[in-house]
Formats: sequence, C-alpha cells, structure tokens
Amino acid sequence: MIRTLLALDGTLIRGALAMVLAAEHDISVVAEVDRGDEVQQMLWARLPDVAVVDLDLIAGHGPGAVGPCPMLLLVDRPRVRGLHDMLTGRRTVGVLANDVSPHRVVDSVRRLARGETVVDVELVLAAFNANSPLTGRETEILELTAAGATVAEVAGSLGLSPGTVRNHLGRISRKTGARTRVEAVRVARDAGWI
Repeated sequence: MIRTLLALDGTLIRGALAMVLAAEHDISVVAEVDRGDEVQQMLWARLPDVAVVDLDLIAGHGPGAVGPCPMLLLVDRPRVRGLHDMLTGRRTVGVLANDVSPHRVVDSVRRLARGETVVDVELVLAAFNANSPLTGRETEILELTAAGATVAEVAGSLGLSPGTVRNHLGRISRKTGARTRVEAVRVARDAGWI
C-alpha cells in the first residue's frame, strides 16, 4: 500500500484528489494538509511513502519544507519560479502541472513510490530558465505582440521601424526556440517572462 499525503490548498480539489487516490487498490491517503506551515510537521508525523504537494503552498517555506519521502509537486504553469529551489538536491521528485488529469497523478504517485522520477519537461525547463533571456526591448515587443499588435503597430508604439521590430522578433524566436510568434508568446508566458 502506497501511503500518500496530500498538501493542497482548496478543500474541493484536495478532497476530489483524495477520493481518486483512495479508490485505487494500492494507494491510501494518510493525511491531508491545507497550510504550508503544517506540511513538514505532517510529513514527519505520518511518514508517507509519497507526498503530493501544491508548490504554491510551500514555496515560501523554502527547501526545508520537504520531508523524508518522494514528493510530487503540482505547479501552476505561469508560476514556476519557485520550482528551482525545490528541485535542488532532491533524489526522487515529481513535477507536474496542476491541471493534469487525476489519472496522471495516480500513475505518478506509483512511479515515485518505486523510486522513479516524474517530470513535466516544459515545467522544469521553465523553472531552470526562470530568468528571462529576453532584453527589456524584446520583452516590450513580445508583450505588444501577445496583445495582438501587428509589426507596424508595435513599431509605431515603440518608435521603431518595422524592420527593427522584425529583427527583434527573429531574436526572440531564437531565444525561445519557437518557430512562430504565437509559439514564442506561449513559451514566454509559460516561463513567466511576459
């Protein structure tokens, strides 16, 4: 039996996930926590095999908020900045976006209990690249582009020529690894750069 602790803000979400996990034949929920300052204490008191934790709940408590077991961190995609500190030095960790299906959480709990690592690659890359590679001007251009402005409108708004804006957009695409402006906007938003 995989003893699982849930540390999630929000009674409805935590309760629903507890029901999904408890319905599995090999998983039991041994504790539920909704406050960040209680997570570490409960981890040591209940000694679960795996903890499913909302990163926002423990982000302000630093790496000391982690306990003796593998941890599946659920992360709000736009706010991945706190993830880097939580990953540093952990042997077994899981990282998923907080909008994944319950079945993916169930599978991840099992994998973590076996000592495997569970990773949403996009989230981890965003966490380790939380410092934006974009210059201030590139950020301005991408924000205007994200708002739906055309190249000509961006140029007019910033007092630049359309060619200069296109050059900036090309550099932004290279820095984000995107093939299109829409993809560059998505990458930058997911990383928290805009």
